[in-house]
Parts: sequence; structure tokens; C-alpha cells
Amino acid sequence: MHPAIFLDRDGVIIENCDRYVRYWDDVHFFPQALAALARVRHTPYKVIMVTNQSAVGRGILPLDTVISLNEQIIEVIRQHDGRVDAAYICPDAPGQETGCRKPLPGMLLQAAQEHHLVLDQSIMIGDALTDVQAGRAAGVRLAAMVLTGRGRTQAAQPEAADLAPIPLYDDLQAALAALIL
Repeated sequence: MHPAIFLDRDGVIIENCDRYVRYWDDVHFFPQALAALARVRHTPYKVIMVTNQSAVGRGILPLDTVISLNEQIIEVIRQHDGRVDAAYICPDAPGQETGCRKPLPGMLLQAAQEHHLVLDQSIMIGDALTDVQAGRAAGVRLAAMVLTGRGRTQAAQPEAADLAPIPLYDDLQAALAALIL
């Protein structure tokens, strides 16, 4: 049994793309995220990427393209001495919810079952209120937001007050330094 670091992809590890990350040329890593993932490489935490990809459900992008992009992202993380142990994708568009689309906890619960994770010792880090909601719904110890990606805008939303307190960090490196390292 292991604790986990659940990470959203877009806005946390790579930059958000207004028209969805469709091609490899759309992938732009946050340099501090690559450094942070290298620093947690030898911790007992499993590193699990959980990402909503509504472009699939909207018919904009095939699922195999998203899987391929995730594999390439993970390979770059490994080339920078980082580690991602698994990646989960929810292809649902809003309104198609099958239980995996954040804020629902489906991806986290599936990962916990498949990787023997201890959720109450795990953390969720994202750049959206839905990431915080998914983490809390799954029963993680702490759900935090980074101010990269949509984080700053999301933290300023009136709905954020309903979820307070939400730990906020400048970026993934700052979050992991405070929470894990």
C-alpha cells in the first residue's frame, strides 16, 4: 500500500492550450514541473496523472491521440529523471459523465484500486476547483491548487470560498516542496 501524488496534466505539468492539446507541438512543459517530478522520484509516493480530456467526448480528438500524447509527456518526464507511475484519462465531455470526469472521483478511485493506494495519505494537486473537489470526494489527505494554468483565475472564483480553505502554491515545485519534500 502506497500513498499517491495525483496530478492534473494541463496547467500543472504542461501549459493549458485554448484549443486543446491536439498535437505534440501544443505541448509546452513548465520547467519547474519537470524539476519537481525529478525531486519526488525516490519518494514512496506513486505519481499518478489524472486528466479530463473532453476533446475526445466532443469529437475533436481521438482517444488514441490523447493516449499517445500522454505517453510522450511521460517519456519527457523520464528523460528529465522524473517519474509518472500511471496516467488516467477521462474522455467525457460535460454532460456525458460516466463517473470519471473531475469533479467526480472516478479516476482517483480506479487508480487507488489498481495500484493499491492509500487515499487518506495521498494528495491531489491541480489548477482547477474540480481537481480539489475530485480529491476531496476520493478522500485524499489534502487537495491543493497551483496558480499556474487556470489556478489563479479559479482561486478567485466565488465557488472557491465554498471549498475554503484550499492550499494554494505558485507552481508544482512549490506545492511538492511544501507537501512532500
